[in-house]
Amino acid sequence: MSTTLRVDIDRDRRAPAAAREALTSLEGKVAPDLIPDAKLLASELVTNSVKYGGSGPVTLAATSDGPTHLRVEVIDQGVGFVPVARDKPKTDVGGWGLHLVESLSERWGVHDGSTHVWFEISAR
Repeated sequence: MSTTLRVDIDRDRRAPAAAREALTSLEGKVAPDLIPDAKLLASELVTNSVKYGGSGPVTLAATSDGPTHLRVEVIDQGVGFVPVARDKPKTDVGGWGLHLVESLSERWGVHDGSTHVWFEISAR
């Protein structure tokens, strides 16, 4: 069974919480262990969109062709970026979002020249 979620989120300090809340609607449609990681990673990406992106809403999209796999996309109106490895000391606060995406997802990427970031996770 295919599942799709797409929501526009206002670009403000409540955006990460709105993303987590939107992903709650996938409960019962995908494996339960996908939801916490999806919420964490989407929250990190939405935070980056609010902080560094353009104007207008941030779009959160999630698709699943079955209960054990989930693809999440965060799209904003920014000018794009090239992901770089974290180069701050581990004791510095902030800057962990893409590191978490890299660590917890099976695959992830950025559409060239955009701020359209995606990740895929599967049930354990």
